[in-house]
Amino acid sequence: MPFVTHLECANCGQEYPAGEVHGLCTACSRPLWVRYDLDLIKREFPKKTLFGRPPTLWRYLELLPVEDPANIISLTETITPILQAKRLGAEFGLESLLIKDESRLPTGSFKARGMAMAVTMANEFGLKRLAAPTAGNAGGALAAYAARAGMEAWVLMPEDTPVINQKECFLHGAKVFAVNGLIDDCGKLVREGMKKIDWFDVSTLKEPYRIEGKKTMGLELAEQFEWELPDWILYPTGGGTGLIGMWKAFGELEELGWMKSGQRPKMVSCQSDGC
Repeated sequence: MPFVTHLECANCGQEYPAGEVHGLCTACSRPLWVRYDLDLIKREFPKKTLFGRPPTLWRYLELLPVEDPANIISLTETITPILQAKRLGAEFGLESLLIKDESRLPTGSFKARGMAMAVTMANEFGLKRLAAPTAGNAGGALAAYAARAGMEAWVLMPEDTPVINQKECFLHGAKVFAVNGLIDDCGKLVREGMKKIDWFDVSTLKEPYRIEGKKTMGLELAEQFEWELPDWILYPTGGGTGLIGMWKAFGELEELGWMKSGQRPKMVSCQSDGC
């Protein structure tokens, strides 16, 4: 990993070596963050390097954890456009309301970012069987990227998950199980299966790399806004990986000097009723 120095617990700060398979922190069971040699990146990866690169999330490779680009598992994750919503903005009395259209990603949602990175790193580490609990889009993304990589995907869903989401996973070749319970019950079964079935758990915040995939939303936004971010970002939160990833991206960009310090947007967590 040319620029990765280590992994670090986001809670207690315990460090772990890069280049090895990790889940949660063994000391406090909290998520791990990938840390980079940002001073080295600053010297070797100026902003102008981005000019002319393909418009995919992999254009930020120096700020991503992949050691060998040959291991990347991709379905062509395009840079998603920012659309102006004039009429909707006017209804709320806003001078400017912009929407980043993540439906352009390969599996139709921002979940593709996290799973593209998680499956890529699983491929780099030689893992062959991945599992996750899901109520919809994350399962579809896992199934699609695992199929692309030639891996097994095991997807556990609450039995009331919309049929279209169940079919999406099944048609991508995943082993799909409808669980009589909630998403938490699915997560418990995934954890139990780690020893019994020998799969790797790619649940939300249970491994380090979905955050790095979601981080690309923040990198894209910064570049699209010419390194001066909007005042507010409203995000459909789900498990929270995207909020964490974007905030991590903004911090790294500040350290690189690509963004001015102290000008991060206010982040608003939005969640649907009953989620």
